[in-house]
Amino acid sequence: MAKTILITGASSGLGAGMAREFAKKGYNLAICARRLERLQELQTELQSEYGVKVIAKILDVTDYDQVFEVFKAFKQEFGQLDRIIVNAGVGEGRRIGKGHFEVNRATAETNFISALAQCEAAVEIFRAQNKGHLVVISSMSAMRGLPKHLSTYAASKAAVAHLAEGIRAELLDTPIKVSTIFPGYIRTELNEGAKKLPFEVDEKTGSQALVKAIEKEPVKAYVPQWPWLPMGIAMKVLPLRLVNKLG
Repeated sequence: MAKTILITGASSGLGAGMAREFAKKGYNLAICARRLERLQELQTELQSEYGVKVIAKILDVTDYDQVFEVFKAFKQEFGQLDRIIVNAGVGEGRRIGKGHFEVNRATAETNFISALAQCEAAVEIFRAQNKGHLVVISSMSAMRGLPKHLSTYAASKAAVAHLAEGIRAELLDTPIKVSTIFPGYIRTELNEGAKKLPFEVDEKTGSQALVKAIEKEPVKAYVPQWPWLPMGIAMKVLPLRLVNKLG
């Protein structure tokens, strides 16, 4: 029987990219995001192209009650959820102390509190099943505190990485696996207006690298591995002035 993967933030970007790559591998998919029309287009594409079962549901991850409702509904409809990918997030951010608290608050809330709700809902299901694979998408930005518009974003992604590690620590001797994924610079709709960055890859390349990493069920993965594995090590020890130049 085909396994089922739930992906949040699946209407565009890396979420949609991962859905395509997993469908190619024969997985059934539970996809959710705010834009139902985009999800339904993806659902039709994947079902017709790969013959897998795809169910799409609208989900605003900042509506915490809805997170639990939607995850439970997917579980009921598929019977079992084998992997849940906490992917929904935003890349918005402004400089601290410049009068943009609301933008930064929304980024922190979506990237961390909403991720907490998704992890709670996912692990509740996995505990009941006594198996599952929780995948939390963080960012290479989580390695250090970053300046300018990245300060809140980087902090939120560091927080979610620590949350994932804490959940893994609790579930170490259980059949439930937890992976934290740190993507590098991947060009998606989320950042299409931003300047071109060093080591940047396109969405398809990034999605393929993410799926390849996730399939191995690692504790942590830096994606793509080159150059981000050595960069991750370097970022933790480099002087802050040098780290600043990466953004």
